Amino acid sequence: MVLQGLNEVFGAAADFNIVASCSDVASCIEAIRNLAPDIAIVDPAMPELARARIRSVVDSEDRSTHLVYFAASEDCELLLATSAITFSIILRDTDTKALLQSLRRIADGHRLLPSALSGSIVSHEQGSNARNGLTALTERERQIMRLVSEGLSNKEIGRRLNIADGTIKVHLHHIFQKLEISNRTVLAALAISQQDRASAPREKAPHPGLSPTSGER
Repeated sequence: MVLQGLNEVFGAAADFNIVASCSDVASCIEAIRNLAPDIAIVDPAMPELARARIRSVVDSEDRSTHLVYFAASEDCELLLATSAITFSIILRDTDTKALLQSLRRIADGHRLLPSALSGSIVSHEQGSNARNGLTALTERERQIMRLVSEGLSNKEIGRRLNIADGTIKVHLHHIFQKLEISNRTVLAALAISQQDRASAPREKAPHPGLSPTSGER
């Protein structure tokens, strides 16, 4: 039913072209490998092994496909903790207009997480307090924040920075206190938000900051 609904939404949008509609992992991987779509929308409910196989294809050399998880809000933190490549998340309760706008922005090179789309993970007041606390972060804490936004686990961050994963937990505890947040999902969303501001300082775009472009699935 979800797949059929998405097909109807994209079929009615002139700037989207559905190149494949897959109901199993094998056909999804084959479509991504052979068709190289701009965007691949994936169900995060599939087993981790299946998600890893898809990520390995998307993350291969000379691959321009943007991976997008169409997820329930409770899946977001797990995805951020277990995925080691860049991806976006769109919540399943996103309305049709916001869904299309978000995908256009993703196709244009932006990475989106739920708080950037609907505020469902972090409130406006909480996000404002957290952004004000960014100036209190040390350089090491900023490094960890950036790596969290890339979806790396504590162990992977520890290997990247050559420090123990237990030390990463301590740093994260301090980061959460300084930013007045409670989890890495919000932390990753804040990091992505900061990256978007830095990469497009002159942008003046309508909500949610879109520029017209075409996307494929």
